[in-house]
Amino acid sequence: MAQKKGLQILNGASENDHPGEMTFMAAVQHDSYEIASLLLQFGAKVNLQCVNKRTALHEAAKLGRKSMVEFLLWSKADPDPRSSYGFTPLALAAQNGHTEILEILLRRGADVLSQASDCASILFEAAGGGNPDSVSLLLEYGADANVPKHSGHLPIHRAAYRGHLLVLQILVPVTDYSAIKESGISPVHSAAAGGHFQCLEFLLKSGFDPNFMLHQRVCKGYDDERKSALYFAFSNGDINSAKLLLEAGALPNQDPVNCLQVVLRMGNYELDSLLLRHGANVNYFCRVNTTHFPSALQYTLKDEVMSRMLLNYRYGVYRCFDCSHRDKHSRYMFEGWTSTVIKDNMFCEVITVAWLKHLSGKLVHVMLDYVDHIRLCSKLQSVLQEQKFWPEISTILTNVRPLKHLCRLQIRKCLGRLRLRCPVFLTFLPLPNRLKEYILYKEYDLYGQGNLKGN
Repeated sequence: MAQKKGLQILNGASENDHPGEMTFMAAVQHDSYEIASLLLQFGAKVNLQCVNKRTALHEAAKLGRKSMVEFLLWSKADPDPRSSYGFTPLALAAQNGHTEILEILLRRGADVLSQASDCASILFEAAGGGNPDSVSLLLEYGADANVPKHSGHLPIHRAAYRGHLLVLQILVPVTDYSAIKESGISPVHSAAAGGHFQCLEFLLKSGFDPNFMLHQRVCKGYDDERKSALYFAFSNGDINSAKLLLEAGALPNQDPVNCLQVVLRMGNYELDSLLLRHGANVNYFCRVNTTHFPSALQYTLKDEVMSRMLLNYRYGVYRCFDCSHRDKHSRYMFEGWTSTVIKDNMFCEVITVAWLKHLSGKLVHVMLDYVDHIRLCSKLQSVLQEQKFWPEISTILTNVRPLKHLCRLQIRKCLGRLRLRCPVFLTFLPLPNRLKEYILYKEYDLYGQGNLKGN
C-alpha cells in the first residue's frame, strides 16, 4: 500500500507542482516514514526546491516532525537551505517553538545567526513563537538579541508585542539598552500596543522608561505620528495598561494628537476621568481645524457628563465667549465650517450652525456655572433666544452672580489647574469637607455620582 501510494506521488510530481503533491514534501505532510523511504529508493531528490524554494526539510521543521527531520538529514538533506524569503528550516522551527528540532538542526551545523530577507534573525522568530526553551537554546548556541529587523524591531519587541512574558524575562538581561535606543522603539511601546498588561508591568518594574518616545522615523509610519506608549494604550481603550503607565509616571500630553482627544472621541468616561486626574491638558488646540476656543469641547457638545468633566478641570470656558465680532456679525457671512483648514473659528460660529444650534441652549447654560459675568455676542444670543433654556440663561446674565459662586471661581483661580487635579493636595487645606467639595464642583460631577461607564 505504501509502495503504491509512493509511486503515485513520485510519478505525478514535478518541480512546478503544488507543495502538497511533491515527493518528499507530500511524505512530510503525511508524516509517513514509509513513503519517504520508498521515494528515496526510487531516486527522489531530498533537496528538491518547491514553491518559494522551500524543501521538505523546511516543511518538516515547520510542522514539528522530529522523526522526519532526522530521516531527511540522514538522507543527506541540506541542514540550512534558504527559501526565497530567506527562511531556513531553523527559522521555521523557531517560529513554531519546536525546541527539539532546533537542537537537531543546530548540531548538524545550521547557522544560528542567519537572517531572513527582512533581516529577521532566528532569535526574532523564536521570540514570536513564544517558547522560552527555544529562546534559551538559541542563546546558548550564540544567538544575538541585539540584531534588528529592517524595521528596527528586536526580539525583545517581538516578545513584548506577542505577550510572551517568559520569553521577555529571558531577553531583557541580554538586550543592550543602546540597541533599543538605536531602534527608536521601546518594548514598552510594543507591550502597550499589544495590550499585554503583565509584560508591560514587568518591563516597568525592570526599569524601562514609561516616557521613552518613538524616534521620528518611526512616528512617520503612523498617520497620527504618535510618540508615547500611553497613546497606544488609550487608542486601544486599554484602561489597565493606561492606568499602569500613568502610575509609573507616564506624561499624558506628549503626542501630536492629544491622548485626551482620542478618549473624547471614544466617549469613554472611565478613560477620560483617568486622564484628567493625571494632568491631561483640557486646553489643548488641535493642529487641524483649530478654533479660537480649546479643541476638547468640540467632542462633548452632545454629552453633558463629558462637558462637565472638562469644565471641572478648568477648561478655558472664557475663550468660548471671547468673540472679536461682538455685535458686528454680518448676516452675509458663510455659515458653519468650510472644506479648508479653519483658523481661529469662534465658538459662536461653531455652535450656531444649523446642525448644532439645537444644542446651544443646554451647553451655554452648563458653561455659565463656570464663569462670572460674561457678555454674549449678537450671533450667539439670537440663536439662544430660540432655545428653551433662554429664560434661565437670560436671568443669569441680567443678575449679579451669587457671592459664593464668585468666591468659588476666585479660589479655583488661585489654586490653579495642577493643584485642583490633585486630591492629596486638597486634603491638607484647613477647610471643611463640604467646602472642598463645593470648590471641586462635586455637585456637578455626574460621572462620579452616576457610576457611568460611557461607550
